[in-house]
Amino acid sequence: MSSSNDTTAEDFDEAVNMTAGQLSAWLETDESTSVGQDDGGESVGHRSGRRIVEILQKPKDERTDADHEHMRKVVGYVDRHLPQRPDGDVRETRWRYSLMNWGHDPLED
Repeated sequence: MSSSNDTTAEDFDEAVNMTAGQLSAWLETDESTSVGQDDGGESVGHRSGRRIVEILQKPKDERTDADHEHMRKVVGYVDRHLPQRPDGDVRETRWRYSLMNWGHDPLED
C-alpha cells in the first residue's frame, strides 16, 4: 500500500466511527432512508453507506484503488459536514442522519 493510501486509511478510520454492523443496521432504518440527495431512487449518502460497509468488511491489504477513492470521498464529506452542526440537541436531526449514512455518528465523538 502506498503512503498516500496509508494516509487515506488513517483519515478514513478517524472519520468512520461506526462499525460495519452498526452502519449496516442503521442503513435499514426509516431515518436513514429519509435523508440525502437522490435521483428518484437510493440517496447518494445511503449508497455510500453500503459501499463503506463493504470497505470495512474487506481486509485492509485487499482494498483497491476504487476503495481508496471512495474512502477519500467519505473523509471529505465528514470533514465538510461536521462544522455545520446545528444548535441544540442533534439526536434526531437530518444533519446527524446524513452523517450516519456516511459512517460517522457525531454523538460518538
